[in-house]
Amino acid sequence: MKKMECDVAVVAAGLSGLAASIAAAEEGLRVITLEKSKVTGGAASMGMGPLAIGTRHQANVGYNLTPDDAFLKHMHWSHWMVDARLVYDYYRKSASTIEWLEDMGVEFVYRNTTLYTPSRMRSYAEPERTCHAVKPADGGRLGPRVAARMTKAMTERAVELGVNILTETPGKKLIMEDGRIAGVLAAAADGEELEVRAGAVILATGGFGDNPEMIKEFTGLTWGKDLFSFRIPGNVGDGIKMAWEVGAAHGDIRLDLMYQIPDNTNHFNLEGAFRQPMLWVNKLGERFMPEDCLANTCTTGNAINRQPGHTCFAIMDTALLKHYKKRGIDIFGIQGPDVFDHFDEEAGQALETGYPYFVKADTIEELCEKAGIDLPGLRATLEQYNADCDNGGFDSVFNKDRQFMRPIRKGPFYSLQSFPGAYGSFGGIKINYKTEAVNEDGYPIKGLYAVGTDACDIYGDTYPFILGGNTMAFCLNSGRMAAENAAAYLRSLG
Repeated sequence: MKKMECDVAVVAAGLSGLAASIAAAEEGLRVITLEKSKVTGGAASMGMGPLAIGTRHQANVGYNLTPDDAFLKHMHWSHWMVDARLVYDYYRKSASTIEWLEDMGVEFVYRNTTLYTPSRMRSYAEPERTCHAVKPADGGRLGPRVAARMTKAMTERAVELGVNILTETPGKKLIMEDGRIAGVLAAAADGEELEVRAGAVILATGGFGDNPEMIKEFTGLTWGKDLFSFRIPGNVGDGIKMAWEVGAAHGDIRLDLMYQIPDNTNHFNLEGAFRQPMLWVNKLGERFMPEDCLANTCTTGNAINRQPGHTCFAIMDTALLKHYKKRGIDIFGIQGPDVFDHFDEEAGQALETGYPYFVKADTIEELCEKAGIDLPGLRATLEQYNADCDNGGFDSVFNKDRQFMRPIRKGPFYSLQSFPGAYGSFGGIKINYKTEAVNEDGYPIKGLYAVGTDACDIYGDTYPFILGGNTMAFCLNSGRMAAENAAAYLRSLG
C-alpha cells in the first residue's frame, strides 16, 4: 500500500473540488486532490457560468440586487425548507468569488438587457440577472461549454499553488480514528491501494447522476425508460456513500429535473423546433399545462413527470409547420432562433434512422398508433382545441395566449415525445452552514466536509430559475467555504 500525507484531502476535482483545493492551498495547507477521471473540471466544463450578487459588473449597469434580497427571494421560493444560514452565507460570498476567479485570469460576460416578454412566457417569473457567463475563447456567442475556460484556469492555479492532483485515482473509503476523520483510502492509477493521511477531507464527487440504481431508489424513475438525464461518467455517488458509511445523515435527495427527448444531442435542432407553444398532450391524448409556459424547463419537467408513463407529446400539423418556417419561433431556447431552417433535414434524418420518438403520419389515427397516444382522447382534445381556435382563440382549458392558438387539422402530422430529464442529482450528504457533514443529531463529523452537488439541498423541490447560475455558484462558493472552515478546524487542533 502506498502512503501519502497532507493537511486536506479533496475527493474529486470538478468545480467544487477545484475551488476547495485552491482555497485550502491559499490558506497555506498542503493539499492532495484525488480525481477519478483523466482530466479535471467535471460537469462544470459543460456549463456557462456562475451566479453572483453584488459584483462590479452589476454595479456598472445600475443593477443593485443585494445578497439580502436574493436570500429572501431564494427562501420564499424554497418555502424555507432549506438551511437558511447556509444560503445566506453563500450569497454573501458570491461576489468575492467572481473577483477571486478574475484574479486567476477568468473573464466574464455579464448581460443585463431584458426585452419585454409576457410573464408566462419567460423562462421563469421575475428573473434576476445573476448569471456571469464565462467569456468564450473566440469572443463569439455564449453557449454551453464556455465554462471549460474557467475550470482550466482553476486547474492551472491549483497546480501553481502546489496542489497535488492525482488523476485516475478515485477515493474509496474514509479513515476515522478517535472519532474524527484521519484521511481517505483511494485506488492509485497503477491499481495499488493508496492511503492518504489528512486532518480534514472535503468530498466533492458530483452526485449520482451516472448511477441508475441510486436514481431508481431515490426518485422512482428508471433511466432509459422514463428518464433521460445527462450522465457524467463516474458520478455514481462515491462521496455520498463514503459519508454515509461514517455516520453522515442523509440530506434531501433530488434530481435537477428538466425535460428532454432521448438522445437529444443527435436531434438537437429537432427538439428545439418542438419546444414551442403548440399542442402538447399526454398518453391519454389530454393537455396538461398551458403550452406558453414551456420555457421554464424545470417546472415543465415537473409537469411531465406527473403524467402517465412520465411522458408527453408535442404535436403540429403541416399548416403550423409552414407558419413556423415562415415566421420563426415563438419561444427562444438554447437551440437558438433558426431551428425551423433545419427542420426538413433533421426530420428526414430522424425518420431515415428510425428514431422512435419522432413520428410523421398522414392521419391522426396513424399518429396515435405510431406514437402510442390514446386515439379517442386525442380526438376529443382536438375537437375542443380546434373549436377554441375558431372561437376567437379563447383557450377554454388553460387560457393560453390567443396568439398561440393555432388549430391542428391538416396532415401530415408530426409528433415528438419528451420525458423527464436532469442535469444531475442534488443532495445526499447533510451539511451545516459550515459545510461540515453532520450526523442524524445534527452534530458535525469532525474533519469531514461536503460540497457541490453531493451536498446541495438548498433548492427545495425545484431548481430556482429565478436566480440563474445557482448550481455552479454553489459548487464554487461551498468549495471555498469548506476550505476556509477546514483551515480553521485544523488550526484549532494546534
